[in-house]
This record gives sequence, structure tokens and C-alpha cells, in this order.
Amino acid sequence: MVEKQKQEPEIPYLSRVQVLVAMGVTALLLWTIARVWLYFGNFLLFEWHLYPRDLLLGLGIGLFITGLSGLAYRVWPQYRYSADYYLEMVLKPLAWPDLIWLGLLPGLSEELLFRGVMLPALGLDHLAVIGSSVCFGILHLSGYQQWPYVVWATIIGIILGYSALLTGNLLVPIVAHMVTNWISSCLWKIQQG
Repeated sequence: MVEKQKQEPEIPYLSRVQVLVAMGVTALLLWTIARVWLYFGNFLLFEWHLYPRDLLLGLGIGLFITGLSGLAYRVWPQYRYSADYYLEMVLKPLAWPDLIWLGLLPGLSEELLFRGVMLPALGLDHLAVIGSSVCFGILHLSGYQQWPYVVWATIIGIILGYSALLTGNLLVPIVAHMVTNWISSCLWKIQQG
């Protein structure tokens, strides 16, 4: 059996500062898109409330997604390959304290846009969950060979979308997204030694 060689990035590896700046600029861009869409749209931002029950539910969903990701990583070789590529590109240059930003910035900005604005703009129904999730998946495309990561991000988007839709609270997917990013990035860092 021929062993797959390590995939070379389609964009050059970034430095720590470049990754942090890219995360900040992306978060700002997503926030701006959300604000402009809200301004010109005929809908309200998805509500969020600081309820302890919903904080715990978000934590539980984040742990569930992390476990599901670990399972997919073990049984789906294309996803493992794609995830390793993506995580090496994003996580390898970051120091441990930087992982705080990796949870906060995408967790807040992506959830604001995809669940907070896009879900109500598309109708707060099943099609809205699927449409916003496909857009969320495409956001995670970093090269044509990264289709398994896009599929995975779309599935996660569906879980996060329904968590918002069923609870009526945007805080649930925000917390789940942050927890998933923090735990997954810490586990990857530990595994890489």
C-alpha cells in the first residue's frame, strides 16, 4: 500500500502574527457583513439570553461535537487528512494562550453571522438551517482538496443551526462553537507534542 504524502498547503504557512491578524480581520469582516445585512434586511437578530440552562446546553453540545469530530477523525481517513492539514496551518504557529482567541473570535463572529443573522434572514426553518450551514461549510474551504473539512463544517453548522432554532437562544451555538474550538485545538496541540 502506498502511503499518502503530506499535503502541501495551497497557500503558504503563516506565522503566529499572521494567523492572529487573519482571525481578527475575518472576525471583523463577518461582524461587518452581519451588521450591514441587519441594517438593510427586514428581520431581527436572532435573540440570545444568558440562561444557566442554555450555557450548560451549549457546553454539552460542544462536548458532543468534539466527540463526534474525534470519531470522524478515526473512521474517515479523508477527513483526518483534511483536518490535519487545516489544523496544522492554523494551530501550529499559535502559542497556547492564543487558543483563547481561536475560541472567542470565530465562536462569536461566525455564530453572529450564520446563526444570528442568516437564520432569521432565510426564514428560521429547515431550509434556513441547511442554507446557512452550507455557507458556514464553504467558509472553511482553504483549498480544493479540503472538501472533507467543508462537509464536516457543514454538518457542524446543521447541529449549531438546530441548537439555535430549537432553543430560541443564540447563546447555545456560541458556547458550543467556543467549547468545540477550545477543546479540539488543545487536544490537537497536545497530540502534536
